[in-house]
Amino acid sequence: MTIRFSLKFLPDYPYCQLYYFAKMKNFGNFKNPKTFNEKINWRKLYDHNPLYTKLSDKYAVREYIAEKIGEEYLVPLLGVWNNVNEIDFDKLPSKFVLKCTHDSGSIVICKDKGDFDTEKAKKKLNICQKKNFYWQAREWQYKDMEPKIIAEKYLVDESSIELKDYKIFCFGGKPEFIQVDFNRFNGHKRNLYDTDWNFCDFEIKYPSNKNIKIKKPSQLENMLHLAEILSKEHSHVRVDFYIAENRIYFGELTFTHGGGFEKFKPSQYDRKIGDLWKI
Repeated sequence: MTIRFSLKFLPDYPYCQLYYFAKMKNFGNFKNPKTFNEKINWRKLYDHNPLYTKLSDKYAVREYIAEKIGEEYLVPLLGVWNNVNEIDFDKLPSKFVLKCTHDSGSIVICKDKGDFDTEKAKKKLNICQKKNFYWQAREWQYKDMEPKIIAEKYLVDESSIELKDYKIFCFGGKPEFIQVDFNRFNGHKRNLYDTDWNFCDFEIKYPSNKNIKIKKPSQLENMLHLAEILSKEHSHVRVDFYIAENRIYFGELTFTHGGGFEKFKPSQYDRKIGDLWKI
């Protein structure tokens, strides 16, 4: 969105208000927030817990996860580097995933190193690593993060095609609903379920498809238990997991979902979900 760049000079509050208006077509109440998106923006502006920076860093958070729930839930790490020139691709396996540790979306997936365009991957990661993700939505926890690049084991779920995200929205240490993203690279869809795996008939940004029956994860109860452990110290956090090879793997902790700019449909769910978050 052009506003991110043309109004970069603005302080956080007016920037977030203008960005919010561009997305929602109204101004948000960030000082006495009621909706979920308003509370995300309140957190960005007023809740600067330094722990959020460590827990949002894809490399630094691994130590925290190992301490809280155990190393067995971490995706196997293949390497960590300060820049793309340090990566020795010859030492990586035939399949792997590369990502920057300080942002969202800078993912490079290698399914077959024989067909892998190394130079294209390096170019993408180099560009992403030089960007300060804070400027996009003023998510302050990313502002002073040290950008690194990590390689992790390539995983797929039971489909043998992709790796679904199970994003558990927790409030006051209690899981409330689960967002499942699928077809992320080919018509992104997003279904929502309650903790008993009943389909929830509302949407957040991406369309849902209730005709696509996503099987209840066999390890749902364990995922919910792990989410409780990781969220109990926070008024709100989204705890993400994957399931591959019949094992649960930690994905990430997200404190400012969508930057506070993702529309709900119907819109009243923005307030209903906001009511779950006691600030």
